[in-house]
Amino acid sequence: MSDEEHHFESKGDAGASKTYPQQAGTIRKNGYIVIKSRPCKVVEVSTSKTGKHGHAKCHFVGIDIFNGKKLEDIVPSSHNCDVPHVNRTDYQLIDISEDGFVSLLTENGNTKDDLRLPTDDNLLTQIKDGFAEGKDLVVSVMSAMGEEQICALKDIGPK
Repeated sequence: MSDEEHHFESKGDAGASKTYPQQAGTIRKNGYIVIKSRPCKVVEVSTSKTGKHGHAKCHFVGIDIFNGKKLEDIVPSSHNCDVPHVNRTDYQLIDISEDGFVSLLTENGNTKDDLRLPTDDNLLTQIKDGFAEGKDLVVSVMSAMGEEQICALKDIGPK
C-alpha cells in the first residue's frame, strides 16, 4: 500500500439527492416523475396488461414543471422511476431589476437575487403591474432538480 493520501475534490454533486426512487406502478396522476431527465407533473397514467413475458407497462404523460413541454415515457410497472423532490417556497418581492432578475426577501431576512422573472406572459404582466402599483406581492418559487422558477403570485395588500 502507498503512504500517500488521496485527495478528492468535489467538483459537483452526483444528483442523487435531487430525486428518489418510486415503483412505477405506484405513481399516480398529479404526482411527479422524471422523464428524459426533466421534472414533470403527471397528467395521465395508463397501465397495460401483463404481456407474454410478464411485465405490465405504465405509460406516463407528464408536463415539464418549468417549461410546460409535454413528455411521455413507458416503464414496466415493477421497475423504479425517479421522482423529483419538488419544493414550493413563498418569498416577498422586493425589487425587479432592468435585466429581468427579481430581488426576493427570504424568511430569515436575507435577500435572494438569483432568480429571473417567469417566462409565462400572464404571470409576468401580473408581477410587473402589481409591483408598479406598489402592492405587497408574495411569489411562490418552485424548485426541483437544481432549477428554480416563479410559478405563482399572491397579493397581500398595499404597502
